Amino acid sequence: MRAVLVDANAAGHLKLGEAQEPDPKPGQALVAIKAISLNLGEVKRARRGSPGQLLGWDLAGIVEKPAADGSGPKAGARVVGLVPSGAWAERAAVDSAALAALPDNVSFAHAATLPVAGLTALYALEQAGQLLGRRVLVTGASGGVGLYGIQLAAQSGALATALIRQPKQETLVRGAGAVQVVVGERAGGTAAHGPFHCVLESVGGPVLADCLGQVAQGGVLVSYGISSEAPATIDVGQFFRTGRVRYYGLMLFSELGRRPASDGLAVLAGLMSQGRLQPHIDADDKLGNLGKLAERLYSRQIVGKAVLHVD
Repeated sequence: MRAVLVDANAAGHLKLGEAQEPDPKPGQALVAIKAISLNLGEVKRARRGSPGQLLGWDLAGIVEKPAADGSGPKAGARVVGLVPSGAWAERAAVDSAALAALPDNVSFAHAATLPVAGLTALYALEQAGQLLGRRVLVTGASGGVGLYGIQLAAQSGALATALIRQPKQETLVRGAGAVQVVVGERAGGTAAHGPFHCVLESVGGPVLADCLGQVAQGGVLVSYGISSEAPATIDVGQFFRTGRVRYYGLMLFSELGRRPASDGLAVLAGLMSQGRLQPHIDADDKLGNLGKLAERLYSRQIVGKAVLHVD
């Protein structure tokens, strides 16, 4: 089958080639993939991957062969799903617990943006508990997780503040539901006007350190990324003096042991079907051009999500 594989000499270290057909286990469905989306983590992984390696997390498509143990969606079902690796291909074996039925009015392209970005935002906000009337800060707010985080926070009745690097992104994050926008590289001082009951943090480095000082008593900072790749130095005394502040490191694939992807994806797909959750797709192309989009995403030239169509 056609698949995009690691190739250090190609754009984005990725090139269209041929891979072995997946061999589903009893609890896995064989899915014919119609659309995938890219995430910074897997794009970075490609740059250090082994030649010929097949990567990819997010997918949407049609069940070609249901799980042999009878679990999960039936043959012919439209689905959205998540795999630890192998989505950048024509077909994938997907655990039943990582698949959710896709409403007819949600396109494959829109659904493909949900798994990593949507689930990360959803599960991160769940760490904060009840959000009605509470303040939420989202860093890296113009990214895939950030935009879904703002929308889900607003859907929960929270007042969302977005931290972005470029002024031209303000309209986008306000359209997602942010009531306040902070433009800059840092969140320190009074720039973000804390405290916040919940902070969704994906930048790391000095931004993470700043944000820890903006969490309210009884609040939580959920860290799910380090896009800056910089270390953070925190004032431990200030952190302790704030009192009862929780730091939670979220790794999505570990989080799925607490709540299966099928559960969260069903919630997200339902919200999208109702028009209450909107993807922002900044770039889309065919599978063979995945490497080019990966290069653009790695270089921070894409806002929101990049989607590839598998024909």
